[in-house]
Amino acid sequence: MDHQNFDKALEENQPDTLDSELKVLQETIYDLISEIRDPEKAASLEDLNVVSEEGVKVKRLMTGQVLASIEFVPTVPHCTLASIIGLSIRSKLDHCLPQKPKIDIFIKKGTHDTADEINKQINDKERISAAMENPNLQKLVASCTDPESME
Repeated sequence: MDHQNFDKALEENQPDTLDSELKVLQETIYDLISEIRDPEKAASLEDLNVVSEEGVKVKRLMTGQVLASIEFVPTVPHCTLASIIGLSIRSKLDHCLPQKPKIDIFIKKGTHDTADEINKQINDKERISAAMENPNLQKLVASCTDPESME
């Protein structure tokens, strides 16, 4: 599902107000990803405005499934580590959320030169699994997702 179709699906299945469970989940997701460290800088994704509260959307689809959409903005349009940021967001949520919503992560449209390619990578289970088997990537993602690694 591409980003436009995903947004449309969210809108069509969006009740007028978020129920309290979804609101708590949305806040929890933001709290978790806001503290992720940028792979190149000793600052959090929140501090660098890579993630924002507005970029986290949680919806319950008509099937009852919970869908979380996270949109982020790399620091520069040619950011070479945007896929690492996406992997770090996914890893943090996979390991820290007690509930297991479907998670889709996207680079905000128009903010990165190869956003479509990276969006496919960070939302493909097989590519994620293969990437996370690489010990060097595991270490890099772990250093980004561990709040104790902040200097």
